[in-house]
Amino acid sequence: MMHPADLPDTVSVFPLPGALLLPRSRLPLHIFEPRYLQMLDDALKTKERLIGMVQPNPCQNDDTKLHRIGCAGRVTQFSETEDGRYLITLSGVSRFRIQSEFDGFTPYRRCAVTWDGFDRDLGKGEIDDTFDRSGFLRLLGRYFSARQLSTDWESLNEADDELLVNSLSMLLDFDPEDKQALLEAPCLRTRRETLVTLIEFSLRGGSNEEQLQ
Repeated sequence: MMHPADLPDTVSVFPLPGALLLPRSRLPLHIFEPRYLQMLDDALKTKERLIGMVQPNPCQNDDTKLHRIGCAGRVTQFSETEDGRYLITLSGVSRFRIQSEFDGFTPYRRCAVTWDGFDRDLGKGEIDDTFDRSGFLRLLGRYFSARQLSTDWESLNEADDELLVNSLSMLLDFDPEDKQALLEAPCLRTRRETLVTLIEFSLRGGSNEEQLQ
């Protein structure tokens, strides 16, 4: 577990629409662009081995703009393919807030960040005392049924609350702005409520009205 004092003031960022990383969760990535291969090589040379995942902000006129809040992950697994690509896993450490972006000499983007306000990310897993797990799983079953998706229900039933909510937040096919709302949720309860709202909204917008019965 990392401590606040271990976190750097500068983070290399990987803008990737729809890719969500949350604290204490894992995100597999396929790295193949030369600038991000360089970013990974440089990250592996540091003791923290951190890469920041950030959503581009489509609300800005400039398509290079980023959302202010992202999440840093530590490279915990990586392998190299024969043609020079990397398959890596980022383990979520903490969210951060971008203060400014550097005009540097690296081919990838680097930002000055602050970790203030995200102390709970570095602590133990969160608990949602108000979580109606059985009701949530019924709703999730309707969602999967409506989209003809299969899942490992045994693993879902065995997962703790945080792992369940965070994994679904990362994996389900929501718009990037919805993913950003899940990222910015201040606590597990708020993230779970946001996730439920997104699932219910998706079901209401479906063509199969029977899913709402």
